[in-house]
Amino acid sequence: MAYVRRRGSRGDRVDVWPGWVDALSSLTMVVIFLLMVFVLGQFYLTNALQGRDRQLADLQSRVAQLADALALERDSNARMQLDLGQLTERLRATLAEKDALQGRLDALGAAADAAANGEDPQAALTRELEEEKKISAAARNEVALLNQQIAALRAQLQQLVASLDASEAKAKEQEVQIADLGKRLNAALAGKVAELARFRSEFFGRLREILGNRDDVRIVGDRFVFQSEVLFDSGSAELGEAGQVQLGRLARTLLDLAAQMPPEINWILRVDGHTDVVPVRGGRWASNWELSTARAISVVNFLVQMGVPPERLAATGFGEFQPLEAGNSPGALALNRRIELKVDSR
Repeated sequence: MAYVRRRGSRGDRVDVWPGWVDALSSLTMVVIFLLMVFVLGQFYLTNALQGRDRQLADLQSRVAQLADALALERDSNARMQLDLGQLTERLRATLAEKDALQGRLDALGAAADAAANGEDPQAALTRELEEEKKISAAARNEVALLNQQIAALRAQLQQLVASLDASEAKAKEQEVQIADLGKRLNAALAGKVAELARFRSEFFGRLREILGNRDDVRIVGDRFVFQSEVLFDSGSAELGEAGQVQLGRLARTLLDLAAQMPPEINWILRVDGHTDVVPVRGGRWASNWELSTARAISVVNFLVQMGVPPERLAATGFGEFQPLEAGNSPGALALNRRIELKVDSR
């Protein structure tokens, strides 16, 4: 470390000021370097998340296209199965007709042979045989035509079977692709859910640090619970000064964390109003339902005034119908009068 000696009446004295300046300069450079590393890390993380979202959109599009193609293939398979059944029935009918004609032709041939050998000399029988010969010639022509039709039907059946096998193979391949894409899509969605859960956990953790260990502000499950007395006077839906202070801290924490959330995470902060079972008598509100809803809306309006985007907020009133503790004891009534905050997805 550099230093300067000063000579005085009492001897030499060490001046350490230049050394402190050097140390502070070095520390400033280190802090600037760390900030640059943090900014670059945030930049690369944002780009990675955006790339994953584009891949997720592409996967969803491919799943939809493959599903449509698979539906078309199944319709085509059904039509080919129907055509195959019809052709099979036609082939059976044609074969039966061929067999009947062949039997008739054989019988006529036997009768003609018997007449030629002189077994029946009657002229009437001869004329009948001549007519039968003409009929048998027509029957042979019809049998030949039927044979041609049978050959054509068999060729069509072979083509249909080949097409059906190819279609079934293609459908199986598409089902495998859809299953694979479904797994990848589920993995991507699980990643989104994990990011939202991390955001919710960090949000609740910071609120716990800011608000401290208070009996009237608690975390119950996945909800942050304010007792109504912290925010509102009895029977009122107007935020008191103490309530505005607490909600102001909440709003600043929410805005700080929301700035770090990837924009594609479609989150909302749900504000739920609850009352006890004691009926509202007179005054502005006709029922506990109206009072609980008005209180939730008051919280939402205040958060909007603090800069929270309104599209990230939702207000709901439950009246006395979702109690945390049953009964009419003072403790149960106080516990059930509350405002609950929940980070959720749309």
